[in-house]
Amino acid sequence: MGVGKTTVGRRLAVRLGLAFVDADHEIERAAGMSVTEIFERFGEAYFRDGERRVIARLIDGRPKVIATGGGAFLHPETRALILEQATAVWLSAHPDVLADRVARRDTRPLLRGRDPRVVLRELARVRDPVYALAPIHVASQRTPHEATVAAIMKAIGR
Repeated sequence: MGVGKTTVGRRLAVRLGLAFVDADHEIERAAGMSVTEIFERFGEAYFRDGERRVIARLIDGRPKVIATGGGAFLHPETRALILEQATAVWLSAHPDVLADRVARRDTRPLLRGRDPRVVLRELARVRDPVYALAPIHVASQRTPHEATVAAIMKAIGR
C-alpha cells in the first residue's frame, strides 16, 4: 500500500511494451463497486476471495504487467499461482515513506480511522516475510518512479 505498484507498473509496462492491468480496478469492474465498498459491505475475506479469482483470470499466459493489491500475495493459492506462472516483483518501502504517500488520499480501507504509521509498521512486520518469497526485490525510495522502473528492468535483465 503506497509503494507505487500502479504508477510503477504502468511505467514498467510501457518500457517493456506490454499491457498493464491493475487487479484492484479489475475487481471493482467485476463487482460493480469500489474496493472500499466491498470491504465495508462484505469484509476483507470476501474481497480476498474475489481478488484471488480475478488474479487467476489475469494470469492467462499472455505477457502483461499486473499490479496486485498489497494483500494478494499473502493468500497461499494466489501466491502459488503468481510464483508458478508469473515473475513476482516485491516493491518495498519503509513504513514511514508509505505513510507519507498514503496520507494524500483517504481511500485505503485498512487505514480508515487508524494511524497509518502504526498500521503500516504492523503490516510490514506480518507481510514482509511472505513478500520476501518473491524472487525479485526492489526497494522504492523517495526518488522518481522512473528510478524504481529502472531498478526493476535491471533486476529482470532488460
